[in-house]
Amino acid sequence: MSEEQSKRTEIAHLGEFGLIKHIQQQFKNVNDSTKVGIGDDAAVIDTGEKYMLISTDMLTEGIHFDLSYTPLVHLGYKAVAVNVSDIAAMNGIPTQITVSIGLSNRFSVEAVDALYQGIRFACENFKVDLVGGDTTASQAGLVISITAIGEVEKDKLARRNGARHNDIVCVSGDLGAAYMGLQVLEREKITFKENPEMQPQLQSYDYIVKRLLRPEARMDIIHELRDLKIIPTSMIDVSDGLASEIFHLCEQSNAGMNIYEENLPIDELTYNTAAEFKIDPNTCALNGGEDYELLFTIAQDDFEKIKNHRDIHFIGYVHETKKGVNLITRAQQAVPIQAQGWAHFNKENAS
Repeated sequence: MSEEQSKRTEIAHLGEFGLIKHIQQQFKNVNDSTKVGIGDDAAVIDTGEKYMLISTDMLTEGIHFDLSYTPLVHLGYKAVAVNVSDIAAMNGIPTQITVSIGLSNRFSVEAVDALYQGIRFACENFKVDLVGGDTTASQAGLVISITAIGEVEKDKLARRNGARHNDIVCVSGDLGAAYMGLQVLEREKITFKENPEMQPQLQSYDYIVKRLLRPEARMDIIHELRDLKIIPTSMIDVSDGLASEIFHLCEQSNAGMNIYEENLPIDELTYNTAAEFKIDPNTCALNGGEDYELLFTIAQDDFEKIKNHRDIHFIGYVHETKKGVNLITRAQQAVPIQAQGWAHFNKENAS
């Protein structure tokens, strides 16, 4: 065995976030204008009066989406939305995007048009401009990489590291729907393979399927918080599952949290579909991922301003690190939360 082979470390051993930290340790910012680099939802660049926000996400066929049940129009929209969500998670406003795609020769001009139609719809909805990008050939199917650019006033920036003792933990919308939408689509895919004459039965699952295929970035929440003059003490978007995002906030804020099971927002259809698949609904909410809701903490003083908001849910409190990260069950038992979201580099997740 060569020396190089003996030193080999599998990427799966580190995982996605471990790999990011591994890379981050090798770089040091040298420009004064770089205020936040690797490790948050977006980079923060000082441009003078405001901060510029920059975030990049890549979607790859067979890993992030399956074209057997993902319409290209929806995929284009989603690719923009997940990047806008990162700008929202910094309490910012998106302004521009760039789009780079890798295409195999099985894609037609009409297919590219459908993809960019979805991108255009998203640009119109989120009021961002498409200002550039790149196209190249791909031997691995469709690859989409989008960079979102935004801005935020310097005193309104929200990061992952600001959660304080006794802050209230909040989340927008509902959780676990996208994961259950995926289960439904995968089941229908298997059924179709077994019987191509069978038509998909998706009407009764419309909400959860849409949550997977065409998610929304919660810019509405950002605008409402601004109108109420609330600046979250910490914030992140829920892309890899609530549990994973909770750990990100706790780690970077040097804090712990108690999350209350009875307060987890789970839509009725998500709950019923989870029961149909014999999956614990709480597992869907905590570890499903791809909800693209906003998880954030607020000071106690701000609670009165949003206590009656219909789409913001108060799911827990911040406490000392030594108390850990716990799920408080309906029986009032504290169970340590385990982050089990999507692991990109596990062999069983490879296409």
